Amino acid sequence: MRLGIVGTGMMALSHAKAFAAIDGVTLAAAIDIDRGAATRFATEFGVEAAYGSLAEAVSAAALDAVAIVTPDKTHHPITMEALAAGLHVFCEKPLATEYAHAEEMRAAAEAAGVVHGVNLTYRSVAALQKARALVDAGEIGAVRHFQAAYLQSWLTQDAWGDWRSDATWLWRLSEGHGSLGVLGDVGIHILDFATFAMGSPVESLSARHKVFDKSETGRIGDYTLDANDSVAMMLELSDGAMGVVHASRFASGHINELRLRVYGDKGGLEVTNNGDLGTLRMSSGENMKTGAWRDVPLSPVPTTYQRFAEAVRTNGRMDPDFAQGARLQKVLDRAYDLGRMPGAEV
Repeated sequence: MRLGIVGTGMMALSHAKAFAAIDGVTLAAAIDIDRGAATRFATEFGVEAAYGSLAEAVSAAALDAVAIVTPDKTHHPITMEALAAGLHVFCEKPLATEYAHAEEMRAAAEAAGVVHGVNLTYRSVAALQKARALVDAGEIGAVRHFQAAYLQSWLTQDAWGDWRSDATWLWRLSEGHGSLGVLGDVGIHILDFATFAMGSPVESLSARHKVFDKSETGRIGDYTLDANDSVAMMLELSDGAMGVVHASRFASGHINELRLRVYGDKGGLEVTNNGDLGTLRMSSGENMKTGAWRDVPLSPVPTTYQRFAEAVRTNGRMDPDFAQGARLQKVLDRAYDLGRMPGAEV
């Protein structure tokens, strides 16, 4: 597979390293509207050539596929251009910034007959995949309730750098720069994490989200800091299970943690992304009488990058695909709209 990487910012580094390590994948093009950035990226990662546009790369680089690693609002137009060129597409999350665009991307990808995938990276957590297998096998019975949270703290500590002076972070705080806030940045991950584990999509929801003051003027340079920082949702899934989902960038003390608790009528599961494989604990059978939990053994699973490359090699299907990206986008849109409504006073 000859792969072009569109966008050469921070996340593109992860894509380049991951794809370069896969047998049969050639990094054929670094593509960025800033040609200088594309050239520097190509030099650093051994990419064959740098281009200033996707059209230029399509005409010159004999590409099979692209990884789209650009700001959220550009996913739709770049994906549609890539699909029109007959390329397989691996797109960063969220798939789009509104459901209508995500659905258009899904329909176009399916009509084109190409492999299409969304980089929901936490599908690569072995603990999550094992949890899904246990749920499918009926090990915890019918799922009744769940609690899910994605906790980051980069707005309260500089573990990943100083957000006040780095465009890598500032654009994520600005709707004008294409951000859906914590909803689009990490809310989509925890929604996928939870619904995948239980094998059931969202049926209905309520939501609130909030923007906290981060500067005296509400701006830093060209960035208006108006994208949501924390969100809380209550969901009901199509199988009848209900639960709560929380995502925040103000979770002090948590660098980057996903945590899911799933409760069935025959047992419970606790899942995190901590460590190389994540962690998974289970309470079932006799353990339920005393509230005891045991660690579940885990084995590595393929990464999203590996699954995309394998789907292209075999002309198969990748999961999560654009259909899942569109389903999640519909939930994000609804949560965003509901979250802006004033709450009822007590």
